[in-house]
Amino acid sequence: MVLGPYLKSRAGGFRSRGKPSGLEERAPEARLEEAVGLAQAIDLHIVQSGITPLNEIRPATYIGKGKVDELAGLIKTLDVDLVVMDCALSPVQQRNLERAFGAKVLDRTGLILEIFGRRAQTREGGLQVELAHLNYQKSRLVRSWTHLERQRGGFGFLGGPGETQLETDRRLITERIGRIERELEGVKRTRGLHRTSRKRVPYPIVALVGYTNAGKSTLFNRMTRSDVVAADMLFATLDPTLRVISLPHGAKAILSDTVGFISDLPTTLVAAFRATLEEVIEADLILHVRDVSHDDTEAQARDVDRVLEELDLDPQDHSRILEVWNKIDRLDDAARARVANTIERQSEEARAVAVSALTGQGIDTLLSAIEAKLASRRQEIDLTLDPADGAGLSWLHRNAEVISRKADDDGRVSMRVRVDPAQAETVRRKFKAG
Repeated sequence: MVLGPYLKSRAGGFRSRGKPSGLEERAPEARLEEAVGLAQAIDLHIVQSGITPLNEIRPATYIGKGKVDELAGLIKTLDVDLVVMDCALSPVQQRNLERAFGAKVLDRTGLILEIFGRRAQTREGGLQVELAHLNYQKSRLVRSWTHLERQRGGFGFLGGPGETQLETDRRLITERIGRIERELEGVKRTRGLHRTSRKRVPYPIVALVGYTNAGKSTLFNRMTRSDVVAADMLFATLDPTLRVISLPHGAKAILSDTVGFISDLPTTLVAAFRATLEEVIEADLILHVRDVSHDDTEAQARDVDRVLEELDLDPQDHSRILEVWNKIDRLDDAARARVANTIERQSEEARAVAVSALTGQGIDTLLSAIEAKLASRRQEIDLTLDPADGAGLSWLHRNAEVISRKADDDGRVSMRVRVDPAQAETVRRKFKAG
């Protein structure tokens, strides 16, 4: 059973989880639909779902006592094994609901952690998920089960009572968290070395971010001609993938597909996946992929912006962030015209690109926009080379974007190249440019 216990606002609508009531709100039906989608992402069989309107949050059970009793009877009748609550429950609330329902209770954070646990394919992904799981479990070690209250005996007659099983479990979890964090530090160093080696081959990094199921992996496959898993489900992709793409004028870039974001993404997950998300932090250009066919596309965009802010990135930095409005193939003609008009009214710097990753519509425009954004962050240098300097010409074609090349009257070769700012001094020194 999936339940949406949402607070009612004074105006009769619903307040979003943890957000000021003045913000534009997501419809409760859409929030419940997303929660059901999360549950289905780990192959749970949903026998019933529904919205539970709340006037206030109860400290003991989150929802009111009368509603708890009503749901307990329904859960028993339907023989429900698991109740998913689309909210963040405290350990005490979760324990009390489990006792009242006679079934396992999972809150939104726990559900997302379960999905991530299923999706992790690599050693790194597994470590990150385990770290988030342990931090979550550590907060759940309340004195709810008798085995946690047993005493571990001390030494001799004066050994004292020793530590309780609860304290032992907490200590073991803390020790395991320490080990995983050390291993992830190693992962972080390795990623840093990979980034350093990529900078020697000056391909700019373009990272895809977006709400889960916005179509990032389908877009990644379309742009790179790859076969990364792309499915119509939440969190189909977890482990990051990098591929080289070619831009319209021959330059190359590295495209990185990353884990999808979601409303109320647990902070433990953001912290655990920071090593992976550093691909986004270090990127030269970030493509914010949005599903414009979704009713809640604006709310989803705000949720992605919040995660970017947690990563110390400015969502309004249009020189570095380009919005990609995906799934226009799902829009009718009138809606597509509205999208086109909206884009036309945007400033040139903030202008989004409308695409369909599924059909390929707009991909050429997107590649040109990526090239233009990257070019604005790179430097142009004029060079003159001896025609016999084949090695120098070859080096430039491998390590820079050659914009123009022509033979002068004296036989020498004039070239204009575009390079990353970090490479500019190397090029000037190598070719004695002014």
